[in-house]
Amino acid sequence: MPIVQAMGRDRKVEDDKVIQGECLEVMAGLPEASVDMVFADPPYNLQLEGELLRPNNQTRVAGVDNDWDRFDTFQAYDRFTTSWLKAARRLLKPDGTLWVIGSYHNIYRVGAALQDLGYWILNDVVWRKTNPMPNFRGRRFTNAHEILIWCARDKESRYRFNYEAMKNLNDDLQMRSDWLLPLCTGPERLKMNGKKAHPTQKPEALLHRAVLAATEVGDLVLDPFFGSGTTGAVAKKLGRRYLGIEQDSGYVKLARQRLAKVRPAAEVELLSTPAKRDEPRIPFGWLVERGIVEPGTTLTDHRRRHTAKVRADGSLVTGDFRGSIHQVGAYVQKAPACNGWQFWHKEEKGKLVVIDVYRQKLRAELH
Repeated sequence: MPIVQAMGRDRKVEDDKVIQGECLEVMAGLPEASVDMVFADPPYNLQLEGELLRPNNQTRVAGVDNDWDRFDTFQAYDRFTTSWLKAARRLLKPDGTLWVIGSYHNIYRVGAALQDLGYWILNDVVWRKTNPMPNFRGRRFTNAHEILIWCARDKESRYRFNYEAMKNLNDDLQMRSDWLLPLCTGPERLKMNGKKAHPTQKPEALLHRAVLAATEVGDLVLDPFFGSGTTGAVAKKLGRRYLGIEQDSGYVKLARQRLAKVRPAAEVELLSTPAKRDEPRIPFGWLVERGIVEPGTTLTDHRRRHTAKVRADGSLVTGDFRGSIHQVGAYVQKAPACNGWQFWHKEEKGKLVVIDVYRQKLRAELH
């Protein structure tokens, strides 16, 4: 079974497994600084009062009324929250991050505890549900969202954020902090005897986004409230390792059965999005000296409003101004700055090709 070596210690922790037990006890036995990311879906402490019936047919609404979601007082809930957050912070690597999801019942109390313990909040993300449960009593707004808090272990943490992966996932637009995703329904929803196997099963799409944003292939993701195993299923599909903690034996069995059916992608390279800042730098002059773009070639913007000629040294000239592809691009637009790789185009067989295409081809060759 795979193992991860704790930093600076001889103790080891097994991964890709589900441990049955109470989360605080199990986490206390795991080595310090051994996980890359924690995703936590803790009890919400919903404070439900009585049964909720649908007004049209008086059938009971299946809410969360399990013992694991019940706390006698807010103070008891706060003590529990502080304890598991302390344990999670001990297990995170110095540059690790934590995600925690909740509703208005608990997320603000969790957020205060996070800050009190030294976590550094990076984002709060609103999960807008496309298909929320209606407010049957008609005395409040429909609760159509939940909130995720994403935070680094410390203010100084050099945390991972896969910006390009999130941008690619969002049709080349920056990913916003409001995510419109459906509840877990249909074939994805686990059932037992025709009923929901777990009352708060999260959709894999939600976990896909969180895991892809904050981890790399091979990283270890810990979920201390594993439930039906969504975190592990997504981690496995994305080539990450997982460790789940769950106290309910029924949910442990359910999660293990689910995970046994998950098959990760065969081609690991398809699971990672290299950050542009980590890619080797390719000067425009390299394209010139290799004959990819020849001296004397006229470059233009995509609307053919501006032109410049390529010099043998990799600079451009337009009129009496000479400079880099970025400097000349900014000059002709009368702009403070310009990304010349995206601004300039070369005509090829009657079509304009952005010069960044040639840079990417050369970068692939150099790999």
